[in-house]
Amino acid sequence: MRIRAVASLSLTALVFGGAMVGCTQGGAGVASASSRSDAGVAKQAAANAEKARKALTKGQAAQAAVFAEAAVAMQPRDAGYRALLAGAYLKAGRFASAETAYGDVLALTPTDGRAALNLALAQTAGGDWESARKTLAAHTAQLDPTDLGLALALAGSPTEGVEVLIAATRAPGATVKTRQNLALAMALAGRWQEAHNMAAVDLSPAEADQRIMQWAAFAKPNHVADQVAALLGVTPAQDPGQPVALALNASVPVAVANADNDAGTAVMSAPEPKKVAIAAVVAPMPQAVAVEQARPVIEPAPAPVLAQMPSATPAKVVFAPRREFVQAIPARDFAAAKLVMAQHEVSLRRQAPIRSARVQEKGDWYVQIGAFSSSGVAKDAWARAQRRFVGFSGKAPAGMIFKVADREYYRLSIGGFSRADADATCRAYRADGGTCFVRARAGDQIAQWAKGGVQVASR
Repeated sequence: MRIRAVASLSLTALVFGGAMVGCTQGGAGVASASSRSDAGVAKQAAANAEKARKALTKGQAAQAAVFAEAAVAMQPRDAGYRALLAGAYLKAGRFASAETAYGDVLALTPTDGRAALNLALAQTAGGDWESARKTLAAHTAQLDPTDLGLALALAGSPTEGVEVLIAATRAPGATVKTRQNLALAMALAGRWQEAHNMAAVDLSPAEADQRIMQWAAFAKPNHVADQVAALLGVTPAQDPGQPVALALNASVPVAVANADNDAGTAVMSAPEPKKVAIAAVVAPMPQAVAVEQARPVIEPAPAPVLAQMPSATPAKVVFAPRREFVQAIPARDFAAAKLVMAQHEVSLRRQAPIRSARVQEKGDWYVQIGAFSSSGVAKDAWARAQRRFVGFSGKAPAGMIFKVADREYYRLSIGGFSRADADATCRAYRADGGTCFVRARAGDQIAQWAKGGVQVASR
């Protein structure tokens, strides 16, 4: 899933596939007919699942749920189809149905951490915080602490979530997402100053202020499902629940339809899609940092194969012996060429001072490249940044220690720019694939490991 701004929850369709086992009693003829029937059911289930995936990519979650329901009805023991169905329910804002479907996925694959995380979110959206916390506790080993901490905070245990996330930020390789999840969990726990300080590790002061204002509204939802819906970027809908016929332990005969049916409807007698009454729209959290929006993994299309041209017997080509051919240049043309070259060199020398005359203005603006666990890690990051962006060559990086929640971070930057030059430098670095933002000076000093042999950006 996505918290657009925060944890990573993605639905992975694990297809266990294969035809349903047919009855072998009654002779070889019956067994053969049953096998053909089962193969037809498997083919149609796969076709429905593919249509569900395509509908999801188009943002048609309600229609995707209809196709996924058809696939599950045909092959009820396929965990991949049930995961696809659960993801469609979640994207459609049908949290009660998603809870049932993810419970079925876990019944088939008990160690599926993503399904457990999504189940906890669906339970939280339904107001069943106790069940959500039990689900998270039962699957702690399968969950990324970055996701687990925020999910706990959403499920009514912000203090526990903060503890999990603080430990995660101290682990090697902690990411921006981990720190921003911690900041949001701190906000949900009422620790607003610490939340602001943590958000500011990776954001400019203005961005951190804006993030806190967003979270202040987020922390006081009007309805029980608002927070999860906002983080997932979906709209809660009136939900009749998953059809009883799709229950994992149900035994419902499936009629095999024409396997060649390519119509836009499900290839079985699936129930007609119900009109979904949309509840009040919940604005998605801008730049939140938590659960990535649940979506099925789409199998990549086969790579195109270039058609080979018919082979033909190549014509035999006979080459003459190699021989250098030198054409004499008339003396008058050679003298003219030398004169043109000399004039061009003079022109270049005259233009060189003009090109180098553009000197960046001095100022107190810095381009922050990142926040790291130590100056040593920052040094490695600076080396990578210089390889990525030629504009950093010969410049001296700056750094400063920033302490949040008893944890120190090293903020790597380059500065001494005017605001205009800082903006231009950051834009150019981003164009080469880097990440940065512009801020005012805040105690930045030239890094000890960078002193000597380099120049400050503005000098």
